[in-house]
Amino acid sequence: MRTSRTRMLTVLLVVIGLAAVVQTGSAGTAGAGDPQPTGQGNGTLTIGQLAPQTGQLNNLVQSFTTPVTLAIEEMNAAGGVLGQQVGYALADDGSNPDVALASIEQLLEGGTVDAIMGPATSGTMLGIIDQVRSAKVLDCSGSNTSAELSRVNSGGYYFRTTPPDTLQGPALGKLLLQDQRKRVAIIARRDTYGVGLGTEVKAAVTKGGAKVVADVKFDPDAQSFDADVQKVARAKPDAVVVLAFETDGADVYRAMVQQNLGAQQVGIYTADGMRNNLFGSLVDLNNPGIVAGIKGTAPASTPAGVQSPFNERFAATGVDPIFSAYYYDCTTLTALAAEKAKSDDPAKMKQVFAANTRGKVKCNTFATCKAALDDKKTIEYQGASAVFKNMSKFGKFQPRAGSYEIWSYGADARSVTEPPETQIRIG
Repeated sequence: MRTSRTRMLTVLLVVIGLAAVVQTGSAGTAGAGDPQPTGQGNGTLTIGQLAPQTGQLNNLVQSFTTPVTLAIEEMNAAGGVLGQQVGYALADDGSNPDVALASIEQLLEGGTVDAIMGPATSGTMLGIIDQVRSAKVLDCSGSNTSAELSRVNSGGYYFRTTPPDTLQGPALGKLLLQDQRKRVAIIARRDTYGVGLGTEVKAAVTKGGAKVVADVKFDPDAQSFDADVQKVARAKPDAVVVLAFETDGADVYRAMVQQNLGAQQVGIYTADGMRNNLFGSLVDLNNPGIVAGIKGTAPASTPAGVQSPFNERFAATGVDPIFSAYYYDCTTLTALAAEKAKSDDPAKMKQVFAANTRGKVKCNTFATCKAALDDKKTIEYQGASAVFKNMSKFGKFQPRAGSYEIWSYGADARSVTEPPETQIRIG
């Protein structure tokens, strides 16, 4: 049985810096479904964030929010953006479009938020993309991976620093082929994340000569996954790819163990959605080590070849670095877009966002990049998640290449990352 979670909307406003204030007053307040357009260009950059304070990914919320607040602290220590301290507002996305829609209305109330970091999941982003476009607010996510987001009409306001699943699918497929898996079963969430990534994995392993013996889609809100797992078991795979988030993934894996499909019997593979040091406890509180041997890929938290002061500073926080470097880069690139545009108007910021990844002066901090922009030079921001010009080949709004680390759960149920030289580069 699944453990139900109460999904409550929680909106928390946080002020960063000495003078930054986030206001949600009544003046210009938008009605439901009609968020107040931003782009007032009032000279004070205010960054909002949609993160999973509740819902399936709430155990990772600090991985998403900490890098954003660290980036803003660095900006404010360097004199702020456009000469003003940067404001910050955090709201719950609930890993759910309905929660996120209510939260984005709160963030945009009064028209003070110029840019939003997040939401965490691709499905949630797809559920609010119309509001982002109509509100004319810049949005950058460090954890959206769905290939479907490559085709959305955002009016040019949506960006992501994470590479799409059209790249992670081949990376996960390559890992399976490296491990000489021949009979692969896929069991995936029936949503944009699971179906999209599963399609890419299937294509990659088939092209490499392996056979997909089962391709099962499950309802993440189902009360039981026994029937779905039985379909996989009947196919007699030598490897099972589970594409899920931590809560439904734990339920699916528990059902697999009960049907002799655990990591001790067959190769179990997954991606970033099931990577969390609390995952083993969700599967079996009394025996979390039951997840030992599960193996997967994830966008590299520290890609080989990246030199960024963020990595050492973030490591000192003790927070899991899952997608953290990508959120740091989203936040920094957003601030640098305001500096280059000389405005916090999102309509102007979106025009120059990508340009800061392909200029002439190399820089890897907000302060050094801002100094170059102040000298009227073009910059190549070298991020914590990628050297965008050379490694990720940043396009109009997203990377066109990606580096993926290989990780696995050890006997203590904690995720262990293989050395940087084992990373799989796609694109």
